Amino acid sequence: MPTPFVVVVMGVAGTGKTTIGPLLAARLGVPYAEGDDFHPQANIAKMTAGTPLTDDDRWPWLDAIGRWAHDRAGLGGVVSGSALKRAYRDRLRAAAPGIVFVHLTGTRQLIEDRMSHRTGHFMPTVLLDSQFATLQPLTADEAGVEVDVSGDPTEITERAVTALDGLTPPQM
Repeated sequence: MPTPFVVVVMGVAGTGKTTIGPLLAARLGVPYAEGDDFHPQANIAKMTAGTPLTDDDRWPWLDAIGRWAHDRAGLGGVVSGSALKRAYRDRLRAAAPGIVFVHLTGTRQLIEDRMSHRTGHFMPTVLLDSQFATLQPLTADEAGVEVDVSGDPTEITERAVTALDGLTPPQM
């Protein structure tokens, strides 16, 4: 039996990381961790105010996610986190070399529409442009898959599971 993946569900705000992450974890039979829970309160306050985070804001958050992923190596797990830049993913891989990424993708129009209908989340729609401007999609040398977010959460999750089934585990 293959070693379970430690998966980072990534993408811009509004792609459904918090919805798909737990569904994917349940399908894989592994625990889920909400990436937003790793943010220091200062980061949440900035984003709530409509101020994009800087790289310096993100490093402690990424390090905390990386520690969680490292602790799940060989056991499997799913954690959500935007991981928009290659440097962010490199930092996560430095902490947990065997992680893989599920990049949730969709059109700006679809994502903005979804963001405008959600309630109780600190990330305002006004930051969506900065998210897309920051996004550096996965490259061929990164262990991961892209999954389109059109459709309902069950369809998206099934696409993710199918894509992961075809993925060769990264070397640790």
